[in-house]
Amino acid sequence: MATPDRNQAYQLLLQYTASEHLIRHALAVEAVMRYFAQKYGHDPEKWGIIGLIHDLDYDRYPEQHCVKTKEILESTGWPEDWIRSVISHGWGICSDAEPEHFMEKVLFTIDELTGLVAASALIRPSKSIYDLEVTSVKKRWKSKGFAAGVNREIIEKGASMLQMDIDTIIAGTIEGMRAVAGDIGLAGNLNKQN
Repeated sequence: MATPDRNQAYQLLLQYTASEHLIRHALAVEAVMRYFAQKYGHDPEKWGIIGLIHDLDYDRYPEQHCVKTKEILESTGWPEDWIRSVISHGWGICSDAEPEHFMEKVLFTIDELTGLVAASALIRPSKSIYDLEVTSVKKRWKSKGFAAGVNREIIEKGASMLQMDIDTIIAGTIEGMRAVAGDIGLAGNLNKQN
């Protein structure tokens, strides 16, 4: 296969993922990856596709996360460097591929963060990401019982690898997710059009 396009990646995601929650998460990560790629002068198409497909195996094979993704992508002829980037988000948990490139470090960092941002938006009266501020997410960050499944240590480790402060990463994550708010259930009752 030549370089995969977004439609091929999305169809592959739907083939292996039935959970609406996981599809929304994939779309959120894709949007945030695109945002960071554009902001820092990289290829938003490649970054977006890698973000979109990062949890390809999680719905069907949670115990073999990243391992099955690697097998599936290899069997469909994805470029080796793309596969490595995809599985690097599981570094230290289910993958030994350490994030090396800027793109991989961003994916590693924002994967967990999108969950915290989404949860922070959903508890607002508006149930919207459009009026969510960095300070609101930071306030929730400190409450370990809130979005307890979000591993804040991974986000901190990623921020350190990126040499970026958490506020900047949270702000970028919010901005990226706003671009697909309707698709990920976070438009709430504000319904802004970007």
